[in-house]
Amino acid sequence: MATPASAPTPSTAAVFDASLRVDALIRVSPSAITTPLIADAHITGPAVTVTHRGSVDVFLAAIDAAQPGDVLVIDNGGRLDQACIGDLVVLEARQAGLAGIVLWGLHRDTAQLHELGLPIWSMGASPAGPTKAEGKPELADTIPFGTFEVTRGDIVVADTDGVMFVTADDWPSVSSTAREIMQTEVRQANLMAAGTSLREQVDFGTYFDAVRTGEDITFREHLRARKAEIEE
Repeated sequence: MATPASAPTPSTAAVFDASLRVDALIRVSPSAITTPLIADAHITGPAVTVTHRGSVDVFLAAIDAAQPGDVLVIDNGGRLDQACIGDLVVLEARQAGLAGIVLWGLHRDTAQLHELGLPIWSMGASPAGPTKAEGKPELADTIPFGTFEVTRGDIVVADTDGVMFVTADDWPSVSSTAREIMQTEVRQANLMAAGTSLREQVDFGTYFDAVRTGEDITFREHLRARKAEIEE
């Protein structure tokens, strides 16, 4: 669904499409991490990265080193046998001004987390917590997250579709392009609401005739020539 052009941050879908267009590194959270704990949450901010070692002390250290607006990104190895954050850590993060938490692992204290209202993306919930510490606190600059790595300072964009990670260097071009994409989609949706079909807007008949006569052109190329991208 198109997002208004005045939206303060681009959607994850627009960020993905923009990353393709500007040839930026694409990192999408594992499919198990999708819907945020807080309905309709949408955040953007720099990552504060941390690897869980069985104790909450590492989270307190990460929060202490964070700035307001940062996003706590936690590596718990995708474990499904334990939750590694609960209400007290989330409350501490909220009071420190963090924008949210993205967790490759599980959370607990779900009812209390709903009340606290801090946006959280995780793989789900479990009542089980860690049974022992497994190492010293480690504020790692780069952590594993699913099939890729996340580095402190990467830009985190998270909404109801999931989570995207963009390097700080790529973010200016990606965010600018993502906003352009959303503006195009809003314009197209408005024209459709006024009675002009999407097929008419993108001159689909011309494209389809070209394909049937054997012309070597892709739909993406056809769309770009008309500044009417609806896919990447």
